[in-house]
Amino acid sequence: MSNRVALIGAGAMGGAIGQRLAETGQHLTVFDPDPVKIAALEAFGAKRGASAAEAASVSDFVILSLNAPKIVRLAVFGDKGVAAGAAPGTLIIDMSSIDPDATKELAAEAAEKGLRWVDSPLSGGAPKALVGQLTLMAGGSEQDVSDAHKVLCHVSSNYTHMGPVGAGQTTKLINQVLCGLNFLAVAEATQLALDAGVDAAKIPQALKGGRADSAILQEYMPRFVTKDYRRTGRIDNMVKDLNGAQDLARRTNTAMPLTAVCAEVHRMLTAAGLGGEDQAALMEFFTGAKREISP
Repeated sequence: MSNRVALIGAGAMGGAIGQRLAETGQHLTVFDPDPVKIAALEAFGAKRGASAAEAASVSDFVILSLNAPKIVRLAVFGDKGVAAGAAPGTLIIDMSSIDPDATKELAAEAAEKGLRWVDSPLSGGAPKALVGQLTLMAGGSEQDVSDAHKVLCHVSSNYTHMGPVGAGQTTKLINQVLCGLNFLAVAEATQLALDAGVDAAKIPQALKGGRADSAILQEYMPRFVTKDYRRTGRIDNMVKDLNGAQDLARRTNTAMPLTAVCAEVHRMLTAAGLGGEDQAALMEFFTGAKREISP
């Protein structure tokens, strides 16, 4: 069964989601300010929307893949935004990673216009999206979250209803705390192994199945060793998410000392001009190397 889906935002993550949806036979209409990104999805059978409103007008589901609350607001409620074209009852699925409180406000405003809202941020990145193995954490009503799965089942292998609107975004912040700390720990351990003369490339296999094992260890230690900085994510996006986690911690009076250190390291790398690089570039914090990173 195919669905009529609008995709708003076709960057690295949105592009991977769009490709997977198109490849699984969904009727996909895409809008992005960058026509090159739309063209990349047209090659997989997607249709081009002249605006977010136009894309929404021919769709039952609208997926947002954006990176800040103000951008989400503009895409939905701005001039020629989703709300201007979507029919009443259209389900907006926000796969962006944004603040839970902002999500609640956006969902309430959408409801006033007769639109439904599910926040469904993700873990797994573009590689997992392309093979339909994302981990998704959803917030919204039981019916809306169930309806969203009709589309999201094509890109995910783990889909969990976490609670009302905003609960998905809160869970994503917790996910990012765990990921950020793990990335930094694996990078630090890699540098120690290199400095101590151990073959760090063998460590993932040596520790596989043990308590120190993780998906990040298996994927990223080999990349840290070889300085494979191909982009599947961005350091400055992690800064955004860790900032969000720290904001939530202040509101809940939760002590998070390790997260504070992790966030500072990511901010330092961003200040050094590495914000657009993949998490693999965390190695630059330990080596202090001055280098040009090729696109």
